[in-house]
Amino acid sequence: MGDGRVPVTVIGLGMMGRALARAFLAGEHPTTVWNRTAGRAEELVAAGAAGADSVAAAVSASPLVVVCVRDYQAAYEILGPVSDALTGRLLVNLTSGTSAQARAMAGWAAERGAGYLDGAIMMTPPGIGTAEAVILYGGPSETFAAHRPALTALGGGTIHLGADVGLASVYDVALLGIMWSTFNGFMHAAALVGSENVPATTFLPLARQWLTGVASFLTPYAEQIDTGDYTASDATLETHLSPVEHLIEESRARGIDATAAEYTKRLVEEAVANGHALDSYARIVEHFTPAPRA
Repeated sequence: MGDGRVPVTVIGLGMMGRALARAFLAGEHPTTVWNRTAGRAEELVAAGAAGADSVAAAVSASPLVVVCVRDYQAAYEILGPVSDALTGRLLVNLTSGTSAQARAMAGWAAERGAGYLDGAIMMTPPGIGTAEAVILYGGPSETFAAHRPALTALGGGTIHLGADVGLASVYDVALLGIMWSTFNGFMHAAALVGSENVPATTFLPLARQWLTGVASFLTPYAEQIDTGDYTASDATLETHLSPVEHLIEESRARGIDATAAEYTKRLVEEAVANGHALDSYARIVEHFTPAPRA
Protein backbone atom coordinates (compact mmCIF):
# COMPACT_ATOMS: atom_id res chain seq x y z
CA MET A 1 0.00 0.00 0.00
CA GLY A 2 2.99 2.30 0.30
CA ASP A 3 3.09 2.75 -3.47
CA GLY A 4 -0.54 3.88 -3.58
CA ARG A 5 -1.85 0.62 -5.05
CA VAL A 6 -4.45 0.03 -2.38
CA PRO A 7 -7.12 -2.59 -2.96
CA VAL A 8 -10.31 -1.06 -4.33
CA THR A 9 -13.87 -2.28 -4.59
CA VAL A 10 -16.19 -0.91 -7.27
CA ILE A 11 -19.91 -1.36 -6.67
CA GLY A 12 -22.16 -0.68 -9.66
CA LEU A 13 -21.07 -1.84 -13.08
CA GLY A 14 -23.00 0.25 -15.53
CA MET A 15 -21.00 1.89 -18.31
CA MET A 16 -19.37 4.33 -15.88
CA GLY A 17 -18.77 1.77 -13.15
CA ARG A 18 -17.05 -0.57 -15.59
CA ALA A 19 -14.88 2.31 -16.80
CA LEU A 20 -13.89 3.10 -13.20
CA ALA A 21 -12.97 -0.52 -12.55
CA ARG A 22 -10.91 -0.73 -15.73
CA ALA A 23 -9.01 2.41 -14.70
CA PHE A 24 -8.19 0.96 -11.28
CA LEU A 25 -7.01 -2.25 -12.93
CA ALA A 26 -4.85 -0.25 -15.35
CA GLY A 27 -3.35 1.48 -12.32
CA GLU A 28 -2.46 -1.95 -10.90
CA HIS A 29 -4.84 -1.70 -7.97
CA PRO A 30 -6.23 -5.04 -6.74
CA THR A 31 -9.83 -4.50 -7.79
CA THR A 32 -12.96 -6.25 -6.58
CA VAL A 33 -16.22 -5.69 -8.45
CA TRP A 34 -19.90 -6.32 -7.71
CA ASN A 35 -23.15 -5.56 -9.47
CA ARG A 36 -26.76 -6.59 -8.88
CA THR A 37 -26.69 -8.04 -12.39
CA ALA A 38 -23.79 -10.44 -12.06
CA GLY A 39 -23.10 -10.82 -15.79
CA ARG A 40 -21.71 -7.31 -16.02
CA ALA A 41 -18.64 -8.39 -14.03
CA GLU A 42 -17.50 -11.06 -16.47
CA GLU A 43 -15.44 -8.79 -18.72
CA LEU A 44 -13.71 -7.22 -15.74
CA VAL A 45 -12.98 -10.57 -14.10
CA ALA A 46 -11.41 -11.70 -17.37
CA ALA A 47 -9.24 -8.57 -17.21
CA GLY A 48 -8.01 -9.40 -13.71
CA ALA A 49 -10.64 -8.15 -11.30
CA ALA A 50 -12.01 -10.29 -8.49
CA GLY A 51 -15.75 -10.83 -8.76
CA ALA A 52 -17.46 -10.80 -5.37
CA ASP A 53 -20.40 -13.15 -4.89
CA SER A 54 -22.17 -10.73 -2.55
CA VAL A 55 -22.14 -7.05 -1.73
CA ALA A 56 -20.95 -7.91 1.79
CA ALA A 57 -17.95 -9.72 0.35
CA ALA A 58 -17.28 -6.83 -2.01
CA VAL A 59 -17.27 -4.23 0.77
CA SER A 60 -15.12 -6.41 3.02
CA ALA A 61 -12.53 -6.98 0.29
CA SER A 62 -11.04 -3.47 0.22
CA PRO A 63 -10.31 -0.46 2.43
CA LEU A 64 -11.51 1.80 -0.41
CA VAL A 65 -15.08 1.24 -1.61
CA VAL A 66 -16.25 3.17 -4.67
CA VAL A 67 -19.96 3.18 -5.46
CA CYS A 68 -21.40 4.40 -8.76
CA VAL A 69 -25.04 3.47 -9.17
CA ARG A 70 -28.29 4.91 -10.54
CA ASP A 71 -29.01 7.26 -7.63
CA TYR A 72 -28.53 7.71 -3.89
CA GLN A 73 -31.59 5.60 -3.09
CA ALA A 74 -30.02 2.70 -4.96
CA ALA A 75 -26.80 3.22 -2.97
CA TYR A 76 -28.73 2.99 0.31
CA GLU A 77 -30.58 -0.10 -0.88
CA ILE A 78 -27.32 -1.82 -1.76
CA LEU A 79 -25.18 -0.74 1.18
CA GLY A 80 -27.81 -0.53 3.91
CA PRO A 81 -28.05 -4.28 4.64
CA VAL A 82 -24.24 -4.57 4.92
CA SER A 83 -23.50 -1.16 6.44
CA ASP A 84 -21.66 -2.68 9.41
CA ALA A 85 -18.98 -3.85 6.98
CA LEU A 86 -18.21 -0.22 6.11
CA THR A 87 -16.71 0.47 9.53
CA GLY A 88 -13.11 1.56 9.18
CA ARG A 89 -13.31 1.86 5.40
CA LEU A 90 -13.56 4.84 3.06
CA LEU A 91 -16.73 5.12 1.02
CA VAL A 92 -16.30 7.18 -2.15
CA ASN A 93 -19.68 7.90 -3.69
CA LEU A 94 -19.50 8.81 -7.38
CA THR A 95 -23.26 8.59 -7.84
CA SER A 96 -24.90 11.70 -9.31
CA GLY A 97 -27.19 13.58 -6.95
CA THR A 98 -27.74 16.77 -5.00
CA SER A 99 -25.69 18.48 -2.34
CA ALA A 100 -28.34 17.64 0.28
CA GLN A 101 -28.14 13.96 -0.65
CA ALA A 102 -24.35 14.02 -0.41
CA ARG A 103 -24.40 15.61 3.03
CA ALA A 104 -27.02 13.17 4.25
CA MET A 105 -24.99 10.19 3.06
CA ALA A 106 -21.86 11.56 4.70
CA GLY A 107 -23.75 11.60 8.00
CA TRP A 108 -25.06 8.10 7.34
CA ALA A 109 -21.53 6.82 6.68
CA ALA A 110 -20.13 8.55 9.77
CA GLU A 111 -22.76 6.86 11.95
CA ARG A 112 -21.41 3.55 10.72
CA GLY A 113 -17.78 4.43 11.35
CA ALA A 114 -16.85 4.94 7.70
CA GLY A 115 -14.95 7.76 6.07
CA TYR A 116 -16.70 9.49 3.19
CA LEU A 117 -15.89 11.43 0.05
CA ASP A 118 -18.53 12.52 -2.43
CA GLY A 119 -17.53 12.98 -6.04
CA ALA A 120 -18.79 14.22 -9.39
CA ILE A 121 -17.48 12.73 -12.61
CA MET A 122 -17.07 15.36 -15.33
CA MET A 123 -16.21 12.92 -18.11
CA THR A 124 -17.91 10.26 -20.20
CA PRO A 125 -16.94 6.59 -19.64
CA PRO A 126 -14.45 6.37 -22.56
CA GLY A 127 -12.38 9.17 -21.03
CA ILE A 128 -12.03 7.70 -17.54
CA GLY A 129 -8.40 7.05 -16.69
CA THR A 130 -7.08 9.65 -19.14
CA ALA A 131 -5.27 12.88 -18.34
CA GLU A 132 -8.34 14.83 -19.47
CA ALA A 133 -10.76 13.15 -17.06
CA VAL A 134 -11.90 15.53 -14.32
CA ILE A 135 -13.42 14.18 -11.11
CA LEU A 136 -14.40 16.58 -8.35
CA TYR A 137 -14.37 15.56 -4.69
CA GLY A 138 -15.69 17.00 -1.47
CA GLY A 139 -14.78 15.75 2.00
CA PRO A 140 -12.15 16.02 4.75
CA SER A 141 -8.78 17.16 3.40
CA GLU A 142 -6.82 14.53 5.28
CA THR A 143 -9.07 11.77 3.97
CA PHE A 144 -8.71 12.97 0.40
CA ALA A 145 -4.94 13.38 0.72
CA ALA A 146 -4.53 9.86 2.09
CA HIS A 147 -6.40 8.30 -0.84
CA ARG A 148 -5.44 10.67 -3.63
CA PRO A 149 -2.79 8.31 -5.07
CA ALA A 150 -5.47 5.70 -5.70
CA LEU A 151 -8.09 8.15 -6.95
CA THR A 152 -5.71 9.62 -9.52
CA ALA A 153 -5.99 6.31 -11.38
CA LEU A 154 -9.39 7.55 -12.54
CA GLY A 155 -8.05 10.65 -14.29
CA GLY A 156 -5.53 13.42 -14.36
CA GLY A 157 -7.99 16.02 -13.16
CA THR A 158 -8.48 14.82 -9.59
CA ILE A 159 -9.70 17.95 -7.81
CA HIS A 160 -10.50 18.41 -4.12
CA LEU A 161 -12.99 21.23 -3.56
CA GLY A 162 -12.81 21.33 0.22
CA ALA A 163 -14.24 19.74 3.33
CA ASP A 164 -17.90 20.19 2.38
CA VAL A 165 -19.03 16.94 0.76
CA GLY A 166 -21.88 18.77 -0.97
CA LEU A 167 -19.70 21.03 -3.10
CA ALA A 168 -18.97 18.42 -5.76
CA SER A 169 -22.67 18.10 -6.54
CA VAL A 170 -23.09 21.88 -6.74
CA TYR A 171 -20.11 22.22 -9.09
CA ASP A 172 -21.44 19.29 -11.13
CA VAL A 173 -24.82 20.83 -11.91
CA ALA A 174 -23.32 24.31 -12.32
CA LEU A 175 -20.89 23.06 -14.96
CA LEU A 176 -23.60 21.01 -16.66
CA GLY A 177 -25.70 24.17 -16.84
CA ILE A 178 -22.89 25.84 -18.78
CA MET A 179 -22.64 22.80 -21.03
CA TRP A 180 -26.34 22.69 -21.90
CA SER A 181 -26.48 26.44 -22.46
CA THR A 182 -23.53 26.15 -24.84
CA PHE A 183 -25.04 23.17 -26.65
CA ASN A 184 -28.39 24.94 -27.05
CA GLY A 185 -26.69 28.08 -28.32
CA PHE A 186 -24.79 26.08 -30.91
CA MET A 187 -27.89 24.17 -32.03
CA HIS A 188 -29.76 27.46 -32.48
CA ALA A 189 -26.83 28.91 -34.42
CA ALA A 190 -26.53 25.79 -36.57
CA ALA A 191 -30.23 26.03 -37.39
CA LEU A 192 -29.83 29.69 -38.37
CA VAL A 193 -26.91 29.19 -40.73
CA GLY A 194 -28.43 25.92 -41.89
CA SER A 195 -31.44 27.84 -43.15
CA GLU A 196 -28.98 29.37 -45.64
CA ASN A 197 -27.69 25.90 -46.57
CA VAL A 198 -24.47 26.36 -44.59
CA PRO A 199 -23.38 22.98 -43.16
CA ALA A 200 -22.81 22.87 -39.41
CA THR A 201 -19.29 21.56 -40.05
CA THR A 202 -18.52 24.63 -42.15
CA PHE A 203 -19.79 26.92 -39.41
CA LEU A 204 -18.04 25.01 -36.60
CA PRO A 205 -14.48 26.45 -36.87
CA LEU A 206 -15.74 30.02 -36.54
CA ALA A 207 -18.06 29.00 -33.70
CA ARG A 208 -15.13 27.43 -31.81
CA GLN A 209 -13.01 30.55 -32.33
CA TRP A 210 -15.90 32.73 -31.17
CA LEU A 211 -16.40 30.67 -28.01
CA THR A 212 -12.74 31.09 -27.13
CA GLY A 213 -13.12 34.85 -27.37
CA VAL A 214 -16.38 34.84 -25.43
CA ALA A 215 -14.74 32.81 -22.65
CA SER A 216 -12.23 35.63 -22.13
CA PHE A 217 -15.07 37.83 -20.87
CA LEU A 218 -15.66 35.47 -17.95
CA THR A 219 -12.57 36.63 -16.06
CA PRO A 220 -13.65 40.27 -15.62
CA TYR A 221 -17.27 39.19 -15.12
CA ALA A 222 -16.28 36.81 -12.30
CA GLU A 223 -14.29 39.60 -10.65
CA GLN A 224 -17.25 41.96 -10.96
CA ILE A 225 -19.60 39.41 -9.43
CA ASP A 226 -17.27 38.95 -6.46
CA THR A 227 -16.73 42.66 -5.88
CA GLY A 228 -20.21 43.88 -6.75
CA ASP A 229 -18.75 46.55 -9.04
CA TYR A 230 -20.45 46.11 -12.43
CA THR A 231 -18.82 49.03 -14.22
CA ALA A 232 -18.80 48.10 -17.90
CA SER A 233 -15.37 47.65 -19.45
CA ASP A 234 -16.56 46.06 -22.71
CA ALA A 235 -20.23 46.71 -23.49
CA THR A 236 -23.09 48.12 -21.47
CA LEU A 237 -26.28 46.18 -20.92
CA GLU A 238 -28.31 48.51 -23.11
CA THR A 239 -26.04 47.80 -26.08
CA HIS A 240 -27.06 44.12 -25.93
CA LEU A 241 -30.71 44.88 -26.61
CA SER A 242 -30.47 45.70 -30.29
CA PRO A 243 -28.40 42.62 -31.27
CA VAL A 244 -30.61 40.24 -29.33
CA GLU A 245 -33.68 41.77 -31.01
CA HIS A 246 -32.03 41.11 -34.37
CA LEU A 247 -31.45 37.49 -33.33
CA ILE A 248 -35.11 37.12 -32.40
CA GLU A 249 -36.32 38.71 -35.64
CA GLU A 250 -33.98 36.63 -37.79
CA SER A 251 -35.03 33.43 -36.02
CA ARG A 252 -38.75 34.11 -36.29
CA ALA A 253 -38.44 34.98 -39.96
CA ARG A 254 -36.96 31.54 -40.63
CA GLY A 255 -39.38 29.62 -38.41
CA ILE A 256 -36.68 28.92 -35.84
CA ASP A 257 -37.55 28.79 -32.14
CA ALA A 258 -36.43 32.07 -30.54
CA THR A 259 -37.31 31.16 -26.94
CA ALA A 260 -33.73 31.29 -25.65
CA ALA A 261 -33.07 34.66 -27.30
CA GLU A 262 -36.38 36.02 -25.97
CA TYR A 263 -35.35 34.94 -22.47
CA THR A 264 -32.03 36.78 -22.86
CA LYS A 265 -33.87 39.90 -23.98
CA ARG A 266 -36.14 39.69 -20.93
CA LEU A 267 -33.14 39.44 -18.59
CA VAL A 268 -31.49 42.50 -20.13
CA GLU A 269 -34.71 44.50 -20.15
CA GLU A 270 -35.29 43.66 -16.51
CA ALA A 271 -31.82 44.90 -15.52
CA VAL A 272 -32.17 48.06 -17.61
CA ALA A 273 -35.57 48.77 -16.03
CA ASN A 274 -33.90 48.46 -12.62
CA GLY A 275 -31.52 51.27 -13.52
CA HIS A 276 -28.53 49.25 -14.71
CA ALA A 277 -28.43 50.21 -18.39
CA LEU A 278 -24.79 51.30 -18.22
CA ASP A 279 -23.55 48.28 -16.27
CA SER A 280 -21.81 45.23 -17.71
CA TYR A 281 -23.57 41.97 -18.53
CA ALA A 282 -22.31 40.57 -15.23
CA ARG A 283 -25.12 42.49 -13.52
CA ILE A 284 -27.48 39.77 -14.83
CA VAL A 285 -26.24 37.51 -12.02
CA GLU A 286 -28.60 39.36 -9.71
CA HIS A 287 -31.54 37.87 -11.58
CA PHE A 288 -30.38 34.41 -10.49
CA THR A 289 -29.26 35.33 -6.97
CA PRO A 290 -31.74 34.47 -4.22
CA ALA A 291 -33.14 37.44 -2.34
CA PRO A 292 -31.76 37.77 1.23
CA ARG A 293 -33.92 36.02 3.79
CA ALA A 294 -35.68 38.23 6.33
